[in-house]
Amino acid sequence: MLKIAYHPVYIHPLPPGHRFPMLKYELIPLQLIHQGVITEKNLFAPGTVDERDVLLCHKEDYWRRLRSLTLTAKEQRRTGFVLSELLLQRELCIAQGTIDSALFALENGLSFNVAGGTHHAGSDWGEGFCLLNDQAIAAGYLLKNKMASSILIIDLDVHQGNGTAEIFSNDKRVFTLSIHGQKNFPFNKEQSDLDVGLDDDTMDAEYLDIVNKTLDTALDAANPDFVFYLSGVDILSTDKLGRMKISHEACRRRDELVFSKCRQRGLPVQVSMGGGYSPDIKNIVDAHCNTFKAGIDSYF
Repeated sequence: MLKIAYHPVYIHPLPPGHRFPMLKYELIPLQLIHQGVITEKNLFAPGTVDERDVLLCHKEDYWRRLRSLTLTAKEQRRTGFVLSELLLQRELCIAQGTIDSALFALENGLSFNVAGGTHHAGSDWGEGFCLLNDQAIAAGYLLKNKMASSILIIDLDVHQGNGTAEIFSNDKRVFTLSIHGQKNFPFNKEQSDLDVGLDDDTMDAEYLDIVNKTLDTALDAANPDFVFYLSGVDILSTDKLGRMKISHEACRRRDELVFSKCRQRGLPVQVSMGGGYSPDIKNIVDAHCNTFKAGIDSYF
């Protein structure tokens, strides 16, 4: 049975200025239920991640200061947030949701976190609305508990997964792939195992060709037994931050490529949503819902 991590704490503690882009976390499951794609039985509410699991990927000093809400003003500006206890609880829920989702993927082949994809958080920093790196923590959890021995993280958000790349820079058990806008945020990029930087205004045909070929290269190189997929929809031409020219249809086809290639190799996949900043919330929600549909069509 498909299981999807979802909890209202994903949105409720956010200040008004951040509520619009985060509203999708409320709307995605409602839309999927409305369309008959899932039912409420598919949703589960995660708890909060254990400190020991956080420390698999994040340095103790950073975690201690984040936990005590004592990051400096400069560090907080880098995250884009003003720290609060409720915001911290949101991040802890997201991280645990991705761990739980990974465990359900091992059981059922595929699982989703309605939130997550906090790939800008490095071992000792938060950045770009990311405080803890949910997929990195979940990857560390699987490795620690010997539930996986070789992991591939496929990051197709328009922004490079710099935090994920840094966390696993010296860990050969995790292969990091990022296909992103080369001139887009973050401007000081880390080195993934495989980076593909795209030009601004990249269009459908070129994008899909690159994704198709690069996925094969990464899957062959990593030879994984587990895959994490960060399915950002900020590649859309409607996105105010993405600077790409990708249609909804090509975004859907991208997801189909990921899921079909992983399914053909018998690989379990955990999916976190990542970015999406189109001015019309409908464009964001529809694109994310297409990711769920593509995964369900491949695995169920």
